[in-house]
Amino acid sequence: MDDGFVVHLSEERKYELDVTAHELGTGYTRQVPLQRLARSPLAQLVGRTKLTAHLAVMRGRQVNFLIEEQAELQSVLVTKPGVRLPAHLTASGRAMLAAMSSDQLVALCSAPEAVLTRYDTDIQSMGGLNALLRSIRERVFFWEQDEVTNGFSSLAVPVFDRSGVSTAGVTLTVANRSRLSPAELGKNAASGTIQELIVGLDDLATNWWPEVKRCAAEISRRLRPNS
Repeated sequence: MDDGFVVHLSEERKYELDVTAHELGTGYTRQVPLQRLARSPLAQLVGRTKLTAHLAVMRGRQVNFLIEEQAELQSVLVTKPGVRLPAHLTASGRAMLAAMSSDQLVALCSAPEAVLTRYDTDIQSMGGLNALLRSIRERVFFWEQDEVTNGFSSLAVPVFDRSGVSTAGVTLTVANRSRLSPAELGKNAASGTIQELIVGLDDLATNWWPEVKRCAAEISRRLRPNS
């Protein structure tokens, strides 16, 4: 009762399920079919790219990572299943935010949150959120660079259900540092010098964006098999 799973109906001398149990149950029915339908396309994406991929959903102003398909040779990332991060910091969150209507965005910014982080201040106003989404839309693809894990960039595409609502986001995470040896740096480089070159977002998108779109399109198709 204290945790909100049941409520006591004293007049009827019995207990009924309360709001928390309802939220838990509906969360299960939303997430489990999605995870089951998405796991194979996500694994195929990792097989084609040799990079780590994720599936995430929105929970308030945060994204909840449901699946991580870890590439064999890629570093371990913080975005494990069950981890939640501010949506506007992640590529998948940005993809889902950009797919929302203006009314949905207004509701998102005005709704109280049980837990706020120091990162949430950027989306306390519609002006801040719209400015962020404008800067993202200018590149046509959805991305983050060094904002979740230093040294990595992520590209994301929203997944749409049968009603056309963005229900999840597929993300591919790519190392964005290229280590150059003294020989590659040229004769003026000091002996033993190693320099890191940041790989640009446009270059990453050219290489990997079509693959992320292909995966997201397949998951969307699976969510609306009769359309």
